[in-house]
Amino acid sequence: PILVLSAREGERDKVRALDDGADDYVSKPFGVEELLARIRVALRHAARPERGAEARWEGGGLAIDFEGRAVSLDGQAVRLTPTEYDLLRALVAHPGRVMTDRALLQAVWGLEYASENHYLHVYIGRLRRKIERDPQHPQFVRTEPGVGYRFVAQDEETGNSG
Repeated sequence: PILVLSAREGERDKVRALDDGADDYVSKPFGVEELLARIRVALRHAARPERGAEARWEGGGLAIDFEGRAVSLDGQAVRLTPTEYDLLRALVAHPGRVMTDRALLQAVWGLEYASENHYLHVYIGRLRRKIERDPQHPQFVRTEPGVGYRFVAQDEETGNSG
């Protein structure tokens, strides 16, 4: 976990630190008890397995074997490049949650690519062509205009997960 301790209290500074990967931001002045409590929370969160971190994910005909790095759609193997697989894994690790372009770029390509949106858009298109039955009307990887992308589990709109 990364906790930022700073004398800066501006919202822009806090947002930048959190977007860059910090788990928490504490502005001065703060007490030792507050700092220790925030450290305990960060450690608890880090100890929990990430949602979607199971060895296998299945839903809507899509199956992902994380240990074997294997993906299939309707029982047919789907060949993904390492980057396409890493992108899919980053999305599936946060099902239903909007992942910003910046967060996905950092997760897949690293901090130095955080503003290279064209990489992301190209690879999302490639990934959709491989895992979506109809890439023009995606079932799994949905665009959230102006924000990023969301991995939608089967029947998420109706509350059923798959």
